[in-house]
Amino acid sequence: MPMISIPSLMQDLTNGKKIVSVKGATVREVVNNLEKIYPGIKARLCNEDRIRPNIAVYIDGIISREGMRQRIAEDAEIHFLPAISGGK
Repeated sequence: MPMISIPSLMQDLTNGKKIVSVKGATVREVVNNLEKIYPGIKARLCNEDRIRPNIAVYIDGIISREGMRQRIAEDAEIHFLPAISGGK
């Protein structure tokens, strides 16, 4: 099963878990399965049925450009990284 690294700002939804594992062959399936286990996480990751523009999806260290359609390997490592802004 893919391993998903949970951003610190979303760990309140996963009872503090930093890494979780859920089934899925695409990012969409992973997000939907995360939502079943951790209600509310999809709303933080998505606008309707698309990854939010301020969230980057890294799969095995490579940024995904295919959004929810991106296929993933069974042993994939997925990171949802919120954009960081600041400064002047």
